[in-house]
Amino acid sequence: MIKVLVVDDSPFFRKAITRMLEKDPEIKVIGYAKDGEEAVQKVLELSPDVVTLDVEMPRKNGLEALEEIMRKKPTPVIMVSAVTREGAEATLKALELGAIDFIPKGVEKGILQFYNIEQELINKVKHAKSGLSGLRRKFVRSARESQKELQSRKPEKLFKEIKKVTTEVVAVGSSTGGPPALHTLLSGLDKSFNLPILIAQHMPPFFTSMLAERLNSVTHLSVKEAEDGEPVQEGMVYIAPGGKQMLVVREKGKTVLKVVDSPPNIVYKPSVDLLYKAVASVYDKHTIGIILTGMGKDGCEGAKSIKAKGGVMVAEDKSTCVVYGMPRCVIEAGLADYVAPIDEVPKIVSKLVLG
Repeated sequence: MIKVLVVDDSPFFRKAITRMLEKDPEIKVIGYAKDGEEAVQKVLELSPDVVTLDVEMPRKNGLEALEEIMRKKPTPVIMVSAVTREGAEATLKALELGAIDFIPKGVEKGILQFYNIEQELINKVKHAKSGLSGLRRKFVRSARESQKELQSRKPEKLFKEIKKVTTEVVAVGSSTGGPPALHTLLSGLDKSFNLPILIAQHMPPFFTSMLAERLNSVTHLSVKEAEDGEPVQEGMVYIAPGGKQMLVVREKGKTVLKVVDSPPNIVYKPSVDLLYKAVASVYDKHTIGIILTGMGKDGCEGAKSIKAKGGVMVAEDKSTCVVYGMPRCVIEAGLADYVAPIDEVPKIVSKLVLG
């Protein structure tokens, strides 16, 4: 049984979230809080497995409560966020502070758009509980303990001798826990690294443009949300827009981005599989694929395409994943050339490209 604490200043949303969650027999809501102050107290008193936490609340807001929870009793937290610029900014900040995931709530034509995310919320709560070990590693164990664990592993699991490869593009896939991992990846690349990077991060519309803005401030490369028809250029990082698919094609001797509506059979918008397949098709063996933390298996089929063309795959190690789903699939399928904790991934990629 997964015990959940629901935190929201709106009685309507507290009831709505509870009703949705308790449709699943494995989930039980064990308490409520109407502001951040009460949320921290209830986490300490009730020891929930997962917390759903509203961003905007009186007395102590969601971000302040989140920081205190992570300091006093690290617990998987899913943010419940308004689909506004301010809501998106706060959500991305929350993910940096340790929240595992988020659910957007919006208002359209005066009606609360919330009930269509029922299954997504249930899935995220279940995955959040499974992400507890990664969270505790991040917030509780010291760097020295983590280092000891990594040193005690067989070194070939993390690295083999890194040889320079002729590369023209880097394609990255991420989901749950992705924004902080992308921050670490982009900020850790060698300053002379200049190849185009294409990123598919599972996120709804609007949030991806805010993610691009935040990432743009941490790297020497220029980060932007991708636009249909723009040429792929060196020194650029392109984020796939939420709700769309980002592909690449050759047109008149140039490689250009295609931002298109998603085929109905594709679950993820954007999809890592579709990005990887498009990149492998255009760039052939001159591709590095990177698969980062995230739930599910998106990227596994696409990684096969990259490997079939002779490209290189780098996967984030379980030790730093918030949810070890997407990298696990790639690693267990034997598709990863290099497996490393997130802070080592940019070093590997820089060495592969620059030698």
